[in-house]
Amino acid sequence: MAEGAPTVVIRGGHVVGPPASRRADVVLEAGRVVAVEADVAVPAGATVLDAGGCLVAPGLVDLHTHLRQPGHEEAETIESGARAAALGGFSAVMAMPNTDPPIDCAADAEEVLTLGRDVACEVLVAGAITLGRRGEELAPMRELAAMGIRLFTDDGAGVQSGAVMRRALEYGRGLGVTLAQHCEDASLAAGGVMHDGEWSSRLGLPGMPAAAEEAMLARDLALVRQTGATMHFLHLSTKGSVALLAAARAEGLAVTAEVTPHHLALLDAAVEGYDPVFRVNPPLRSASDAEALSRALAEGIIDAIATDHAPHPPEAKDLPFDQAPPGMLGLETALGVALGALEGVLSPEEVLARMSFAPGAIARVGPADRPAACAQGGPLVPGAAGHLCVVDPAATWTPDASRSASKSRNSPFTGTTLRGRVRHTLYRGVPVVIDAEAQR
Repeated sequence: MAEGAPTVVIRGGHVVGPPASRRADVVLEAGRVVAVEADVAVPAGATVLDAGGCLVAPGLVDLHTHLRQPGHEEAETIESGARAAALGGFSAVMAMPNTDPPIDCAADAEEVLTLGRDVACEVLVAGAITLGRRGEELAPMRELAAMGIRLFTDDGAGVQSGAVMRRALEYGRGLGVTLAQHCEDASLAAGGVMHDGEWSSRLGLPGMPAAAEEAMLARDLALVRQTGATMHFLHLSTKGSVALLAAARAEGLAVTAEVTPHHLALLDAAVEGYDPVFRVNPPLRSASDAEALSRALAEGIIDAIATDHAPHPPEAKDLPFDQAPPGMLGLETALGVALGALEGVLSPEEVLARMSFAPGAIARVGPADRPAACAQGGPLVPGAAGHLCVVDPAATWTPDASRSASKSRNSPFTGTTLRGRVRHTLYRGVPVVIDAEAQR
């Protein structure tokens, strides 16, 4: 798997469990973990990475990344996005299918997989649920599943037809794959560019009501109940969605969900200056929504943190707020933003778990589906794949647009102080980030 991978010793860190978290060195050879124990003897010629004062965790897994290629390489490429991911501690990202053309057939999926074979992290691919993401005819899910694709979504647009979604869930269940939904009833969301509430009224901007998300979520939970299928819900953003999801999980439905760092850290009041960098979909919500999302993550109602990394070139975001495309960068800042937003709610170790173990299981890239030598998001034990990140939870840093690996610059966190930084990232046993600097 990793011919030519060096022998690496990660020295003096605190390894995040499971099994139990402990102070230990980690030794990697030929792309795999070979030892996790205190005070190891350093093999001759080994590369030693300092992890003093740091947490050593599995490489982070992002369930929700827009790499833009093919079709919008001016915003991002698979290579630049993978480099940004590695700087953020990610060893795997799930490429969303709303590219141009959409990833709705084997040829398009193979193009992305090929482009992702020699970059700084693993590029997983989500297939579209419907042809062209138009919400009408099902994409050839069997053909895509045969390639190893396990997640399907029309992200960027919710599947509006309940009948189409029911057929997709029934078909997906037979294939053993997971459908992921962008919950947005288009008739309710129509024209909305920010959260429908006090701030949209103050600013004179059309609002997108929480009901637009919650109505589709309620519909799809009913369809999961009827079909017995597995479903994942993308970037949930409202306290009403949390209540619906909590009831579904208490009932035992096979559902999972994610939340973004920006929906935890930012509120709709941020739109006050009409800066298009704060336009996202779903929109930034109220304080009560953000609090509900944080509690849901702590209580296990929401499983994972995902970035929804959505790059746009400067000319696209340099438009009036209501005309600019939604989306913001996330890969390089996700961990620092999440640690800050969840301080006092989750420990740094728990935040890392929700960015590695949990999304790895949802993405179906863990040990149950693939050999340990290839697994993402699995425990750091001998024999595990050499995908790791080393995080200094006390380090403060300021994101600098001029040093970003992304081709785009649409981050609201540029120039702000974040606490918690990735020191090193390893992919297939090879250091791709050392001391917060990309190596390739």
